[in-house]
Amino acid sequence: MPNFRRQVLLYIFKTFDLVLLVAALSLSALGRKVFTPLPVLVNERVQVHTILGIAVLLLLWKGVLSALGLYQSKRLATFSSVLTDLFKASLLSAVLLFSVGILFRIHEITPPVVFRFLPLTLVGLIFSRLVLRQTLKMVRLHGHNLRHVLIVGTNSRALSCAQSIIARPELGYLLTGFVDDTWVGPPPGRHIEPTLVSSIADFRSYLRDHVVDEVIIALPIKSFYDRENELRQICHDHGVIVRVLTGFFESPQSPAAVTRLGSDPLVSYYPVPSEGLELGVKRLIDIFGSLVLIVLFSPIMLVALILVKIDSDGPALFLQERIGLNKRRFRLYKFRSMVSNAEALQAQLEPQNEASGPVFKIRNDPRITRMGRFIRKTSIDELPQLFNVLKGDMSLVGPRPLPIRDYTGFDKDWQRRRFSVRPGITCLWQISGRSGISFDQWMHLDMQYIDQWSLWLDMKILALTVPAVVRGSGAL
Repeated sequence: MPNFRRQVLLYIFKTFDLVLLVAALSLSALGRKVFTPLPVLVNERVQVHTILGIAVLLLLWKGVLSALGLYQSKRLATFSSVLTDLFKASLLSAVLLFSVGILFRIHEITPPVVFRFLPLTLVGLIFSRLVLRQTLKMVRLHGHNLRHVLIVGTNSRALSCAQSIIARPELGYLLTGFVDDTWVGPPPGRHIEPTLVSSIADFRSYLRDHVVDEVIIALPIKSFYDRENELRQICHDHGVIVRVLTGFFESPQSPAAVTRLGSDPLVSYYPVPSEGLELGVKRLIDIFGSLVLIVLFSPIMLVALILVKIDSDGPALFLQERIGLNKRRFRLYKFRSMVSNAEALQAQLEPQNEASGPVFKIRNDPRITRMGRFIRKTSIDELPQLFNVLKGDMSLVGPRPLPIRDYTGFDKDWQRRRFSVRPGITCLWQISGRSGISFDQWMHLDMQYIDQWSLWLDMKILALTVPAVVRGSGAL
């Protein structure tokens, strides 16, 4: 639900920015006829090229604002750096306005209009960012939109960093504790709990079982250089953002960005892309795609709901806790395809497990109902997950969300990087044979998806999912 609220807020501000740009254009064109009044449209011929040009302009503006990072997390950014980005966005928006005016022959868009548009846009975007910062500040001060952060180290620098986090609750960081073998620094202040949640040796195990969004490494550089690289690799395996307190290190795999927390410089390593135009488009596709599919498949879902209920005792919907983004748990929706006490019976069937790795699969599972066998074969049982996509728990495309039982059986940390992206209804595994491939192959396919992700890859997977479902490939 927190991710859903964040997405709603994000789309509100994206729409708000576009409204500001349109308002700036309208004010810049006072005395010029940019938008034909409705009564005139009834009596005059509509200039199709003008309408098309304005539509293209709105799409280009939206793309520019996202591509310049205006909707990325700015928790640690200074307002001066934000102003620089806003000026770039205003300048590019003005260039696009002028270019579209020429390309689509919109005579109302003249050089004077463009010159007036630039400062009005800059003022509007600055106003938008001030409203956004104040809104996020209030949201975070009320305990929402929080990031769980660990500090590795207990020296004076680590405590100074912790004090900066405590002193700025508007950043939305929740300090969950420290990682170190012993407490080596001075006693913490009264606002800091000296909580050692893990030793350095057990750090890998701690990440397996706890929600951690970011890790700040504050170990002495000279004596812990090798250990620091090892810790960053562990975080990379788990898909956790790493921020290094002072000192600059080369990361062999994760792209880095330099930010500040108070007066302390931080180097942040991102195991997967976390913001950007393509990710924004991906979420947009998820929202509209799930809405369209829910409407399209609503008759099938209604019939399935009734038939599952008639076929066997128990609720028609099956709700199960799954592991989602950054190991956050959520309730996954499915049509029930097994007897109502299937989970209680699983322990008795464990010796018959035919799947490799920690997952559980057997052919001719006695718990599957008559109707359940059909909806599994046709993947109708998965349709309620479209509501998970709409909420923001899942995506249309992404690694499949696993039950808690399967997650606890993971024996390699690199496999846990699959939880650094939002889980999905379909992925490379679904179009590559599903239950017909081994667990290790499945995990490697998930890593391949994460490392090679693009919107084109998502579209390709969605297109190939349809024939895979029709064939019932690998369904158990």
